[in-house]
Amino acid sequence: MHLRLLPLALALCAGAAQADLLKDAQWQAWLDAGKTTELGRAAQARAKVQPDDDQAAVALAMAAVDDNDAARLEASLPALQACADKRPQAICSYALGRAYGQQAMTASVFKMPGLASKTKEQFVKAVAQDPLLFEARSALAQFYLIAPGFAGGSVAKAKELAAEARQPEHAKLVRFLVAAQDKDWSGAERELAGVKAADDRTLQRELRNGWMRLGAELVEQKSYAKARAVFETVQRDSPQHAAGPYGLARVALETQQPDEALRLLERCRALDGADRYPLDHRVGQALIAKGDKAGAKAALERFMQNKRASPRNLEDAKKLLAGLA
Repeated sequence: MHLRLLPLALALCAGAAQADLLKDAQWQAWLDAGKTTELGRAAQARAKVQPDDDQAAVALAMAAVDDNDAARLEASLPALQACADKRPQAICSYALGRAYGQQAMTASVFKMPGLASKTKEQFVKAVAQDPLLFEARSALAQFYLIAPGFAGGSVAKAKELAAEARQPEHAKLVRFLVAAQDKDWSGAERELAGVKAADDRTLQRELRNGWMRLGAELVEQKSYAKARAVFETVQRDSPQHAAGPYGLARVALETQQPDEALRLLERCRALDGADRYPLDHRVGQALIAKGDKAGAKAALERFMQNKRASPRNLEDAKKLLAGLA
């Protein structure tokens, strides 16, 4: 892997599932749902009253990461660094690693390796400080799997993280990451099928994300019936979350059912996590399929303003807009 691919590795780490980092249930719910305006407002208010409040520091940093807001992220670092250095705890190290990873995505080729090193260092600290904080283990495993060797990548170390996991379900999910990186999709599916999330919200989120990754791969392979079955399972297990309907909308798009795709995408907007999916990108694709160029253009232009949009989705949206021009 070349240096130019390092931001991709860090972007994937930055996109890891959110942890139960926040003790306040409402704050955590906002973080999970991507409602960072509400989270940031509440955390800022607490930070003004209690400048050394670690929960506020973590919340502000995670909200800035989620919004891909470089200025807010930089402003959040001093309090987060103090949290990690003066009162060492896994949530602070994990959040700091996420912050560094986000910064590395837009850093120059000269600064990127240093930020990558800091990202890995903080994830390693978080795993050592709390071996049961799965999000830190997951983020570090993804770093090892995707980063180039010169930046600290190592498949062997990722496998060690699975072997060292104290919780069997954590081990299965890390093994899923290894199998997915190796494109061993049958092995990846076996690991996911063996996970028993029960009432553990973190495991539920990670398992849902894993099934969504598998479903997306099946879409790429044009295995639409299998992909539909995966997304239907996600929808059944997480009926209040946008993940399942979004995945089903992708299948509908690929099987020339634009009206069904639009129905599912509209349903997504009222569900948890909707802001985390490129809904307007898919709406634009569906409207193009229906011949509605004006509607497609409006949807795609809205999507281009989405700070959470992935580079791949943005590039496709640009091409679609160019075709409409």
